[in-house]
Amino acid sequence: MTSDTKQTEPAAQETENLRELITRARYVLFDFDGPICRLFAGHKAELIAEGQVRWLEQRGLHGLLTEVERQVPDPHEVLRAVDRRHAGSDLVAELEERLTQQELRAVPSALPTPYADPLIRTWTAVGSRLSITTNNSPRAVREYLATRGLEECFLPHIYGRTQDLHLLKPHPHCLNRALNALGADAESALMIGDTPSDFQAAERAGVPFLGYARNARKEKLLRASGAEHIVNSLEPVLKVLRNQA
Repeated sequence: MTSDTKQTEPAAQETENLRELITRARYVLFDFDGPICRLFAGHKAELIAEGQVRWLEQRGLHGLLTEVERQVPDPHEVLRAVDRRHAGSDLVAELEERLTQQELRAVPSALPTPYADPLIRTWTAVGSRLSITTNNSPRAVREYLATRGLEECFLPHIYGRTQDLHLLKPHPHCLNRALNALGADAESALMIGDTPSDFQAAERAGVPFLGYARNARKEKLLRASGAEHIVNSLEPVLKVLRNQA
């Protein structure tokens, strides 16, 4: 066996694994921020997190967060931290609404993920049913989809953040909502996500998972979480789907 043959065998096996994942999927559950677009491409998430921390401090709540939590560049993690101390409170509801407004402001500058739009349309055209399962606000998701003319590919199956923040991924709540509404069994579905929490939610729901990693850091995190099937671009997914059609 030549060295070239040894190198091509894993690639061929991964292509076959990808083909099997895609051809088996009758229902596709997309995470939103990552696989469909970069929501905060022009409206930085870390600045939103800093704004949340300042907002809390202006209300005399500096001690509500640890020093580590105050430095986290993820607004969802700040929100989770507050919810852990004051679950279901008016404070959490107001902070969640403020995050929703920031997500809505981010929509006009969001960057579509390469190949996402034609992939979504092709999957719809071949008869698969699509849903979005995300920790983002469903209001922001619908607003973005409207800008791309993609609403009909998903509606009404958009399951996002509610004020029950303990049900955010990695909890499988939004995936289970999608499966139940679609009348789908988990094994006939496929989730596409870009974070360990996406993989963990899919695993808990019993849904096969395909990771999307736009850079090496994302891929490393996904593999460390246990994800096996990962693509660095949606182009090969689209190619397999078009060949199937």
